[in-house]
Amino acid sequence: MSPSSIPSPTQRPPDLLGQTVVVLGGSAGIGLETARRARAEGARVVLTGRDPERLRRAAIEIGAASTAAFDATDPGAVERFFGELPGPIDHVMVTAGRPPYGRVLGMDVAQVRRLLDDHLVMAIQVARHAAGKVRPGGALLFMSGTGARRPAIGLALTATLTAALPALVANLALEIAPVRVNVIAAGFVDTPLSADLLGDQLESRRAQLRETLPIRRVVGPADVAALAIHLMVNGALTGATYDVDGGQQLVPA
Repeated sequence: MSPSSIPSPTQRPPDLLGQTVVVLGGSAGIGLETARRARAEGARVVLTGRDPERLRRAAIEIGAASTAAFDATDPGAVERFFGELPGPIDHVMVTAGRPPYGRVLGMDVAQVRRLLDDHLVMAIQVARHAAGKVRPGGALLFMSGTGARRPAIGLALTATLTAALPALVANLALEIAPVRVNVIAAGFVDTPLSADLLGDQLESRRAQLRETLPIRRVVGPADVAALAIHLMVNGALTGATYDVDGGQQLVPA
């Protein structure tokens, strides 16, 4: 064998070659970065989002196979989407939605119920309708967080969801096996959503995290996307929660 015909040790086949990845909430931030990385690993990507124009731009940017604009908190829309999705798929990642903040006792019962439905019931709906579409060994991935593990005023609902989603996912992993189900729990991630939530406090929050996090930098969408792709590829991982917060839980709030 001539030296030119010896494969480079750094060369490898794409990890998701020929597979189909669906990203709910894939038009920006973590979802878009995961879709981009999945494409780089050879996957065919289906993107969904609420905003049709932003979704169109994201699809062009990464070369998505198809898109669907709908609200992932609408049970009927989720059912229609998966019902109309052609052929089997391999992985589904859900990044849609934002964490609920506010004093829970200041909310009316209908608002509390809606916020819980928008997160926990959405996860159940996605699992219900995706289970029959995902190939055995494929993965469902849901997003949660690490910040609300510490009690604080205004975090009651987010903390409740932070505790509930891992328990739900562990049970779903048994119910819909051999499809795998996992949670990614992120701390602060530098995304457009974070910018929207923090407004003019964004830069000071970034500076604080650079100073205090053990990794001495701010976690970005690429960090979360790298974990998401690993959870899709590694077929031994199911029913668990994986933290990616740069050590945010280890330092004072």
